Amino acid sequence: MLLRAEGIGKSFGPREVLKDVDLQIELGDRIGLVGRNGAGKTTLVKVLMGQLKPDVGKVELRTSKIAYLSQFVEVDRSSAVGSAVAVLSEEEAALRRRAEEIEATMTSGGGPETDWNALSAEYAHIHEELARLSSQRTDGKALDILEGLGLEDKAEGRMGDLSGGERAKVMLSRALAQAERAELVFMDEPTSHLDLETVEWLEDQLLKLKGAVMIISHDRYFLDNVATRIVELEAGRLTHYTGNYSVFMEKKALDRERLLQAHERALRERERQERIADELHVRYKFKSYHRTREKMAERVEVPEPPPEGKDLEVRIYALGKSGKNVLTAKGLEVFRGKRKVLDKVDLELEKGDRLGIFGPNGSGKTTLLKALQGRLPYQGELYVSPGVKIGYYAQEHELLEPELTAEEQMRKALGQQATEARAILARLLLTGKDVERPVATLSGGERARLALAILLAQHKNLLILDEPTNYLDIPSREAVEEALREYTGTLIVVTHDRYLLDAVCTKVGELRDGKLAVFNGTYSEMKGRQSFSQGIEEAEVYKAVSGFKDWTSGVTYRAGDKVTIARSERENFKWALETGKLKRVPGTELKKVRRPPAVQGDD
Repeated sequence: MLLRAEGIGKSFGPREVLKDVDLQIELGDRIGLVGRNGAGKTTLVKVLMGQLKPDVGKVELRTSKIAYLSQFVEVDRSSAVGSAVAVLSEEEAALRRRAEEIEATMTSGGGPETDWNALSAEYAHIHEELARLSSQRTDGKALDILEGLGLEDKAEGRMGDLSGGERAKVMLSRALAQAERAELVFMDEPTSHLDLETVEWLEDQLLKLKGAVMIISHDRYFLDNVATRIVELEAGRLTHYTGNYSVFMEKKALDRERLLQAHERALRERERQERIADELHVRYKFKSYHRTREKMAERVEVPEPPPEGKDLEVRIYALGKSGKNVLTAKGLEVFRGKRKVLDKVDLELEKGDRLGIFGPNGSGKTTLLKALQGRLPYQGELYVSPGVKIGYYAQEHELLEPELTAEEQMRKALGQQATEARAILARLLLTGKDVERPVATLSGGERARLALAILLAQHKNLLILDEPTNYLDIPSREAVEEALREYTGTLIVVTHDRYLLDAVCTKVGELRDGKLAVFNGTYSEMKGRQSFSQGIEEAEVYKAVSGFKDWTSGVTYRAGDKVTIARSERENFKWALETGKLKRVPGTELKKVRRPPAVQGDD
């Protein structure tokens, strides 16, 4: 056991964020922490790490080897990339802390008992040791990770010269280098600003870590691939589920149904006892028979019903007729200076198509969306059918005016009366004083909902969306997905959200090196996962005694190769095990596996 929290409570003013929270983390755990925005997930992590003190309860931490990746990392933009990924050893970190203490004493002037000669000698010795350790320090692991993330050419540059996504990768490489030496790893939204390729690489890296990992994330596909436990923070309380995110959703639905049935059953029983008490009181007016029934009614315990969160009520309708061929691009090219961002892109969209576009950061996805709208100069052919009305959702919401309030923004965009504008905003949970605040003061999620509210009311028949689920929590993402599934027009969406690609899109396109490759089907179908659910299992480790081929996966193994076999895969390797082609070696590993879908009658 690495950590135990018991009865944790934490409040900020009148708001109780954590209520009687219990949690135990053991070596090897892979925990996904989920909950709505503002539920207190980051607060919980900071309490567990000892950065915040709980109001009640206690946290027992049995390791000092902790790594933490914050959601919002403050970066000195003038610092070199190499220094940003530097990971201090415990010895160096202790020396630096002592040097800071001596510097503080020198600044304050010390006291009458301060031995300045001894202090100066210690300070000089510390700097000699720091110089020695600095020369020996190897940031090789972090730089290796940086190279794996495709940023090896940026290692000599400065943080201020990097894009937001590149800075996120730098801090991720640092966190992973620390995580390799840590026993307990906390990560707050580690997939933010990462492209799909990097997210899938990160999934594999997390499976290799020996320590325990707790991850705050709204990326459901990611949680399916890395989590073996899900803990949900809702209304200040923590609920525990074994399995990945998909399993959690199934179990939670069953738990909510059971809790609702128990609540309704207890209410009916209380009402029945009260009704009998009333009848007895009427029938035997001067007797006390009814008192017994009243006490029985009072003793009926009614469990609280499951909390009813406010889900976004998003409905997006398409108005106006367009031709069958909504949009056609042939040989589309876009240059930024001398750099060719789009290279002879061909695309045909018919009415009702739902195209999801993904690709590495910097590959030109936003450039493509703007070119398709004619907002950037291009070469080649671009045809947009007469009658097409385009609605555009900008990733950074640059179409919003920061000085306007949410209500003023709606009225300006739609020309609607105040009552109607407020009604539309209320459907996206922007109510009361929130609609009277300037856009500049709204959170990222609130700005996203405002932009979606404007799009909702415009009734366009071609929606072009750039990362529409950024900044949204899981319930909000699910509501947007449901709305887009109901949308009757044509859709182009750029996203790193694999769940969205699967839930909404009928075709997906990968943009890489200026080229767009389109596949008819969902993201999982493109990856060959359409018949499988995905998750991770503990796998036994074997060594190949002689060469053989796994005909199920098509993989050929040579003598000496390491082979990991999860429980669900044992049947595939049965013949290799029985014929002695595999030899068991000590240890187990976590492995990402694909499982056939459950059929009726399965447990």
